[in-house]
Amino acid sequence: MTRAWNFSAGPAALPEDVLRQAQEELLDWRGAGCSVMEMSHRGKDFMAILDAAESGLRELLDIPDSYKALFLQGGATQQFAQIPLNLLAGRSADYIVTGAWSQKAFKEAARVAGGAGSIRCAATTEASGFTRLPVMEEIRLDPFAAYLHVCTNETIHGVEITAERIAATGVPLVADMSSHILSRPVPVEKFGLIYAGAQKNIGPSGVTLVIIHQDLLGMAPLTLPTVMDYAVQAENGSMLNTPPTFAIYVAGLVFQWLKRQGGLPAMAAINAEKAAMLYAAIDDSGGFYSNPVDADCRSRMNVPFTLADARLDAAFLEQAKTARLLGLKGHKSVGGMRASLYNAVSIEAVKVLVEFMGDFAKRNG
Repeated sequence: MTRAWNFSAGPAALPEDVLRQAQEELLDWRGAGCSVMEMSHRGKDFMAILDAAESGLRELLDIPDSYKALFLQGGATQQFAQIPLNLLAGRSADYIVTGAWSQKAFKEAARVAGGAGSIRCAATTEASGFTRLPVMEEIRLDPFAAYLHVCTNETIHGVEITAERIAATGVPLVADMSSHILSRPVPVEKFGLIYAGAQKNIGPSGVTLVIIHQDLLGMAPLTLPTVMDYAVQAENGSMLNTPPTFAIYVAGLVFQWLKRQGGLPAMAAINAEKAAMLYAAIDDSGGFYSNPVDADCRSRMNVPFTLADARLDAAFLEQAKTARLLGLKGHKSVGGMRASLYNAVSIEAVKVLVEFMGDFAKRNG
Protein backbone atom coordinates (compact mmCIF):
# COMPACT_ATOMS: atom_id res chain seq x y z
CA MET A 1 0.00 0.00 0.00
CA THR A 2 1.25 3.48 -0.90
CA ARG A 3 -0.20 6.31 1.13
CA ALA A 4 -0.98 9.54 -0.67
CA TRP A 5 0.28 13.00 0.26
CA ASN A 6 -2.69 14.42 2.16
CA PHE A 7 -3.17 18.22 2.27
CA SER A 8 -6.80 18.11 3.41
CA ALA A 9 -8.00 20.93 5.68
CA GLY A 10 -9.81 18.50 7.97
CA PRO A 11 -10.33 15.78 8.78
CA ALA A 12 -6.66 15.87 8.02
CA ALA A 13 -3.50 13.81 7.88
CA LEU A 14 -2.48 11.90 10.98
CA PRO A 15 1.08 10.74 11.72
CA GLU A 16 1.66 7.34 10.14
CA ASP A 17 3.31 6.10 13.34
CA VAL A 18 0.11 6.92 15.23
CA LEU A 19 -2.08 5.15 12.69
CA ARG A 20 0.10 2.06 12.83
CA GLN A 21 0.03 1.97 16.63
CA ALA A 22 -3.75 2.35 16.63
CA GLN A 23 -3.93 -0.43 14.05
CA GLU A 24 -1.77 -2.74 16.16
CA GLU A 25 -3.84 -2.06 19.27
CA LEU A 26 -7.22 -2.03 17.54
CA LEU A 27 -8.40 -5.52 18.49
CA ASP A 28 -6.65 -5.81 21.85
CA TRP A 29 -5.46 -2.72 23.67
CA ARG A 30 -2.34 -3.74 25.60
CA GLY A 31 -3.72 -7.05 26.79
CA ALA A 32 -7.14 -5.73 27.82
CA GLY A 33 -8.80 -8.25 25.53
CA CYS A 34 -10.84 -5.65 23.68
CA SER A 35 -10.54 -2.49 21.61
CA VAL A 36 -10.53 0.98 23.14
CA MET A 37 -13.83 1.42 21.30
CA GLU A 38 -15.31 -1.47 23.27
CA MET A 39 -14.09 -0.84 26.82
CA SER A 40 -16.02 0.90 29.56
CA HIS A 41 -15.33 4.61 29.63
CA ARG A 42 -15.33 4.44 33.43
CA GLY A 43 -13.07 1.42 33.69
CA LYS A 44 -9.47 1.72 34.87
CA ASP A 45 -8.07 1.10 31.38
CA PHE A 46 -9.83 4.00 29.72
CA MET A 47 -9.31 6.27 32.71
CA ALA A 48 -5.57 5.62 32.28
CA ILE A 49 -5.89 6.56 28.59
CA LEU A 50 -7.71 9.79 29.44
CA ASP A 51 -5.22 10.71 32.16
CA ALA A 52 -2.30 10.08 29.81
CA ALA A 53 -3.89 12.21 27.09
CA GLU A 54 -4.43 15.14 29.46
CA SER A 55 -0.92 14.78 30.88
CA GLY A 56 0.59 14.78 27.39
CA LEU A 57 -1.37 17.84 26.36
CA ARG A 58 -0.44 19.73 29.52
CA GLU A 59 3.24 18.95 29.01
CA LEU A 60 3.23 20.03 25.36
CA LEU A 61 1.47 23.34 25.96
CA ASP A 62 2.89 23.90 29.47
CA ILE A 63 -0.65 24.43 30.78
CA PRO A 64 -0.67 26.03 34.26
CA ASP A 65 -2.47 24.26 37.11
CA SER A 66 -4.99 27.11 37.19
CA TYR A 67 -6.46 25.87 33.89
CA LYS A 68 -8.77 22.94 33.25
CA ALA A 69 -8.26 20.86 30.11
CA LEU A 70 -11.56 19.43 28.88
CA PHE A 71 -12.18 16.83 26.17
CA LEU A 72 -15.68 17.63 24.92
CA GLN A 73 -17.87 17.01 21.88
CA GLY A 74 -19.74 19.09 19.32
CA GLY A 75 -16.77 20.58 17.49
CA ALA A 76 -15.66 24.19 17.50
CA THR A 77 -19.08 25.08 16.07
CA GLN A 78 -20.76 24.07 19.32
CA GLN A 79 -18.27 26.26 21.16
CA PHE A 80 -19.51 29.25 19.17
CA ALA A 81 -22.69 28.98 21.26
CA GLN A 82 -21.30 27.39 24.42
CA ILE A 83 -18.83 30.19 25.07
CA PRO A 84 -21.34 33.06 25.28
CA LEU A 85 -23.82 30.84 27.13
CA ASN A 86 -21.18 30.26 29.80
CA LEU A 87 -19.31 33.55 29.92
CA LEU A 88 -21.64 36.43 29.06
CA ALA A 89 -23.40 36.55 32.44
CA GLY A 90 -25.61 39.42 31.32
CA ARG A 91 -22.76 41.46 29.87
CA SER A 92 -21.45 42.10 26.35
CA ALA A 93 -18.59 40.51 24.45
CA ASP A 94 -16.25 41.73 21.69
CA TYR A 95 -15.43 39.79 18.53
CA ILE A 96 -12.65 40.49 16.04
CA VAL A 97 -13.69 39.08 12.66
CA THR A 98 -10.81 38.07 10.39
CA GLY A 99 -12.36 35.30 8.27
CA ALA A 100 -15.18 32.83 7.81
CA TRP A 101 -14.81 31.08 11.16
CA SER A 102 -14.61 34.13 13.40
CA GLN A 103 -17.56 35.52 11.44
CA LYS A 104 -19.55 32.34 12.16
CA ALA A 105 -18.60 32.56 15.83
CA PHE A 106 -19.75 36.19 15.96
CA LYS A 107 -23.10 35.44 14.32
CA GLU A 108 -23.78 32.42 16.52
CA ALA A 109 -22.93 34.35 19.68
CA ALA A 110 -25.34 37.12 18.63
CA ARG A 111 -27.99 34.47 18.02
CA VAL A 112 -27.75 32.83 21.43
CA ALA A 113 -27.44 36.19 23.17
CA GLY A 114 -30.87 37.14 21.83
CA GLY A 115 -29.67 39.67 19.28
CA ALA A 116 -26.54 41.52 18.27
CA GLY A 117 -26.87 44.17 20.98
CA SER A 118 -24.70 42.39 23.54
CA ILE A 119 -22.29 40.92 20.98
CA ARG A 120 -20.08 43.59 19.43
CA CYS A 121 -17.97 43.40 16.30
CA ALA A 122 -14.86 45.17 17.56
CA ALA A 123 -13.18 45.00 14.14
CA THR A 124 -13.60 43.26 10.80
CA THR A 125 -11.51 42.92 7.67
CA GLU A 126 -14.39 41.68 5.50
CA ALA A 127 -14.13 44.71 3.21
CA SER A 128 -10.62 43.61 2.22
CA GLY A 129 -11.75 40.03 1.57
CA PHE A 130 -10.24 38.78 4.83
CA THR A 131 -6.72 39.05 3.41
CA ARG A 132 -5.15 40.85 6.36
CA LEU A 133 -5.41 41.51 10.08
CA PRO A 134 -6.98 44.70 11.43
CA VAL A 135 -4.63 47.47 12.52
CA MET A 136 -4.94 48.99 15.98
CA GLU A 137 -6.76 52.06 14.67
CA GLU A 138 -9.57 49.84 13.35
CA ILE A 139 -10.22 48.04 16.64
CA ARG A 140 -12.83 49.40 19.02
CA LEU A 141 -12.85 47.47 22.30
CA ASP A 142 -15.18 47.63 25.28
CA PRO A 143 -13.01 47.68 28.44
CA PHE A 144 -15.94 46.17 30.37
CA ALA A 145 -16.62 43.28 27.98
CA ALA A 146 -17.04 39.80 29.42
CA TYR A 147 -14.42 38.58 26.95
CA LEU A 148 -12.70 39.27 23.63
CA HIS A 149 -12.95 36.52 20.99
CA VAL A 150 -10.46 35.93 18.18
CA CYS A 151 -9.79 33.12 15.70
CA THR A 152 -6.03 32.84 15.71
CA ASN A 153 -5.90 30.90 12.44
CA GLU A 154 -8.54 31.18 9.73
CA THR A 155 -8.60 27.81 7.98
CA ILE A 156 -10.46 29.04 4.90
CA HIS A 157 -8.84 32.43 4.28
CA GLY A 158 -5.33 31.54 5.46
CA VAL A 159 -4.84 34.40 7.94
CA GLU A 160 -2.95 33.72 11.18
CA ILE A 161 -2.59 35.78 14.36
CA THR A 162 0.36 34.80 16.52
CA ALA A 163 0.01 35.25 20.26
CA GLU A 164 2.78 37.86 20.19
CA ARG A 165 0.59 40.13 18.03
CA ILE A 166 -2.32 40.15 20.48
CA ALA A 167 -2.04 42.92 23.05
CA ALA A 168 -3.45 42.51 26.55
CA THR A 169 -6.81 44.27 26.83
CA GLY A 170 -7.75 43.70 30.46
CA VAL A 171 -10.58 41.31 29.61
CA PRO A 172 -10.38 37.51 29.19
CA LEU A 173 -9.11 36.51 25.76
CA VAL A 174 -10.99 33.64 24.08
CA ALA A 175 -9.35 32.00 21.07
CA ASP A 176 -10.42 29.49 18.43
CA MET A 177 -7.14 27.70 17.68
CA SER A 178 -8.67 24.77 15.80
CA SER A 179 -6.39 24.79 12.79
CA HIS A 180 -3.02 25.67 14.30
CA ILE A 181 -3.02 24.44 17.88
CA LEU A 182 0.10 22.39 18.72
CA SER A 183 1.91 23.77 15.65
CA ARG A 184 4.03 26.13 17.75
CA PRO A 185 4.41 27.07 21.45
CA VAL A 186 1.56 29.14 22.89
CA PRO A 187 1.60 31.22 26.11
CA VAL A 188 -1.57 29.66 27.54
CA GLU A 189 -1.59 32.06 30.48
CA LYS A 190 -2.34 34.90 28.04
CA PHE A 191 -5.76 33.39 27.31
CA GLY A 192 -8.86 32.88 29.39
CA LEU A 193 -10.14 30.11 27.15
CA ILE A 194 -8.68 28.22 24.19
CA TYR A 195 -10.75 25.83 22.09
CA ALA A 196 -10.04 23.61 19.13
CA GLY A 197 -11.71 20.94 17.07
CA ALA A 198 -9.45 17.90 16.95
CA GLN A 199 -9.59 16.98 13.29
CA LYS A 200 -6.64 19.06 12.14
CA ASN A 201 -3.65 18.86 14.50
CA ILE A 202 -4.97 16.83 17.44
CA GLY A 203 -6.55 13.64 16.14
CA PRO A 204 -9.70 12.30 14.50
CA SER A 205 -12.95 14.22 14.48
CA GLY A 206 -15.25 13.73 17.44
CA VAL A 207 -13.38 15.36 20.31
CA THR A 208 -13.10 19.09 21.01
CA LEU A 209 -10.44 20.53 23.27
CA VAL A 210 -11.29 23.33 25.71
CA ILE A 211 -8.61 24.85 27.95
CA ILE A 212 -10.23 27.24 30.43
CA HIS A 213 -8.99 29.26 33.37
CA GLN A 214 -10.66 28.26 36.61
CA ASP A 215 -11.81 31.85 37.20
CA LEU A 216 -14.15 31.53 34.20
CA LEU A 217 -15.94 28.50 35.63
CA GLY A 218 -19.25 28.79 37.45
CA MET A 219 -20.57 31.82 35.53
CA ALA A 220 -23.29 30.00 33.58
CA PRO A 221 -26.96 30.60 34.39
CA LEU A 222 -28.81 27.85 36.24
CA THR A 223 -31.03 27.38 33.19
CA LEU A 224 -28.11 26.21 31.05
CA PRO A 225 -28.21 22.45 30.37
CA THR A 226 -25.57 20.76 32.50
CA VAL A 227 -23.85 19.15 29.50
CA MET A 228 -23.12 22.68 28.20
CA ASP A 229 -21.77 23.99 31.52
CA TYR A 230 -17.97 24.13 31.65
CA ALA A 231 -17.98 23.99 35.44
CA VAL A 232 -19.99 20.77 35.46
CA GLN A 233 -17.77 19.23 32.80
CA ALA A 234 -14.67 20.22 34.79
CA GLU A 235 -16.11 18.78 38.00
CA ASN A 236 -16.71 15.51 36.18
CA GLY A 237 -13.33 15.39 34.46
CA SER A 238 -14.89 15.50 30.96
CA MET A 239 -16.86 12.39 31.96
CA LEU A 240 -20.35 13.78 32.57
CA ASN A 241 -21.53 11.46 29.82
CA THR A 242 -19.74 8.97 27.57
CA PRO A 243 -16.84 10.85 25.97
CA PRO A 244 -15.52 10.19 22.44
CA THR A 245 -13.24 7.45 23.74
CA PHE A 246 -11.45 6.39 20.56
CA ALA A 247 -10.81 9.99 19.47
CA ILE A 248 -9.31 10.78 22.89
CA TYR A 249 -7.13 7.67 22.68
CA VAL A 250 -5.76 8.65 19.25
CA ALA A 251 -5.24 12.25 20.42
CA GLY A 252 -3.14 10.88 23.27
CA LEU A 253 -1.02 8.95 20.77
CA VAL A 254 -0.55 12.15 18.74
CA PHE A 255 0.61 14.00 21.86
CA GLN A 256 3.22 11.32 22.49
CA TRP A 257 4.31 11.47 18.84
CA LEU A 258 4.75 15.24 19.11
CA LYS A 259 6.94 14.82 22.16
CA ARG A 260 9.12 12.33 20.24
CA GLN A 261 9.57 14.93 17.48
CA GLY A 262 11.01 17.36 20.00
CA GLY A 263 7.83 19.07 21.20
CA LEU A 264 6.29 22.28 19.95
CA PRO A 265 9.54 24.28 19.47
CA ALA A 266 10.74 21.60 17.05
CA MET A 267 7.38 21.47 15.29
CA ALA A 268 7.38 25.26 14.95
CA ALA A 269 10.71 25.15 13.09
CA ILE A 270 9.50 22.36 10.78
CA ASN A 271 6.22 24.14 10.08
CA ALA A 272 8.01 27.40 9.32
CA GLU A 273 10.22 25.57 6.81
CA LYS A 274 7.25 23.91 5.10
CA ALA A 275 5.29 27.15 4.82
CA ALA A 276 8.29 29.12 3.52
CA MET A 277 8.86 26.48 0.84
CA LEU A 278 5.28 26.59 -0.42
CA TYR A 279 4.92 30.38 -0.30
CA ALA A 280 8.18 30.73 -2.21
CA ALA A 281 6.83 28.41 -4.91
CA ILE A 282 3.73 30.60 -5.19
CA ASP A 283 5.49 33.96 -5.05
CA ASP A 284 8.24 32.93 -7.48
CA SER A 285 5.87 31.46 -10.10
CA GLY A 286 5.76 34.65 -12.17
CA GLY A 287 2.09 35.13 -11.43
CA PHE A 288 0.99 31.63 -12.45
CA TYR A 289 0.02 31.07 -8.80
CA SER A 290 -0.93 33.73 -6.27
CA ASN A 291 -1.83 34.01 -2.60
CA PRO A 292 -4.03 36.97 -1.63
CA VAL A 293 -3.00 37.32 2.03
CA ASP A 294 -0.68 40.09 3.20
CA ALA A 295 2.75 38.53 3.70
CA ASP A 296 2.95 39.31 7.42
CA CYS A 297 -0.49 37.77 8.06
CA ARG A 298 -0.04 34.50 6.19
CA SER A 299 -0.87 31.23 7.91
CA ARG A 300 1.74 28.52 8.30
CA MET A 301 -1.00 25.90 8.40
CA ASN A 302 -3.48 26.77 5.64
CA VAL A 303 -2.21 28.17 2.34
CA PRO A 304 -4.91 29.21 -0.15
CA PHE A 305 -3.78 29.98 -3.68
CA THR A 306 -5.27 30.55 -7.10
CA LEU A 307 -4.15 29.92 -10.65
CA ALA A 308 -3.98 32.94 -12.94
CA ASP A 309 -6.16 31.06 -15.40
CA ALA A 310 -9.06 29.52 -13.47
CA ARG A 311 -9.85 27.36 -16.51
CA LEU A 312 -6.87 25.24 -15.47
CA ASP A 313 -8.28 24.49 -12.01
CA ALA A 314 -9.93 21.21 -12.95
CA ALA A 315 -6.81 19.95 -14.75
CA PHE A 316 -4.63 20.95 -11.78
CA LEU A 317 -6.78 18.99 -9.34
CA GLU A 318 -7.11 15.96 -11.60
CA GLN A 319 -3.39 15.77 -12.27
CA ALA A 320 -2.62 16.36 -8.60
CA LYS A 321 -4.84 13.42 -7.71
CA THR A 322 -3.02 11.26 -10.25
CA ALA A 323 0.23 12.30 -8.54
CA ARG A 324 -1.35 11.19 -5.22
CA LEU A 325 -1.64 14.75 -3.92
CA LEU A 326 -4.98 14.94 -2.12
CA GLY A 327 -7.17 17.60 -0.51
CA LEU A 328 -6.02 20.57 -2.57
CA LYS A 329 -9.37 21.96 -3.65
CA GLY A 330 -10.09 25.34 -2.06
CA HIS A 331 -13.11 25.95 0.12
CA LYS A 332 -16.27 26.49 -1.89
CA SER A 333 -16.67 30.02 -0.51
CA VAL A 334 -13.35 31.24 -1.96
CA GLY A 335 -12.53 28.76 -4.71
CA GLY A 336 -9.06 28.08 -6.04
CA MET A 337 -6.73 25.76 -4.15
CA ARG A 338 -5.67 25.26 -0.57
CA ALA A 339 -2.85 23.22 0.94
CA SER A 340 -3.04 22.53 4.66
CA LEU A 341 0.38 21.93 6.19
CA TYR A 342 -0.53 20.43 9.55
CA ASN A 343 2.01 18.75 11.81
CA ALA A 344 1.54 15.33 10.21
CA VAL A 345 2.31 16.72 6.73
CA SER A 346 6.01 16.09 6.21
CA ILE A 347 8.63 18.30 4.59
CA GLU A 348 8.93 15.60 1.93
CA ALA A 349 5.20 15.96 1.15
CA VAL A 350 5.59 19.70 0.63
CA LYS A 351 8.60 19.13 -1.63
CA VAL A 352 6.50 16.77 -3.76
CA LEU A 353 3.72 19.37 -3.96
CA VAL A 354 6.12 22.18 -4.89
CA GLU A 355 7.72 20.05 -7.60
CA PHE A 356 4.30 19.21 -9.02
CA MET A 357 3.26 22.87 -9.02
CA GLY A 358 6.44 23.88 -10.82
CA ASP A 359 6.03 21.17 -13.42
CA PHE A 360 2.36 22.04 -13.96
CA ALA A 361 3.23 25.70 -14.44
CA LYS A 362 5.92 24.86 -17.02
CA ARG A 363 3.52 22.68 -18.99
CA ASN A 364 0.62 25.17 -18.88
CA GLY A 365 2.23 28.58 -18.56
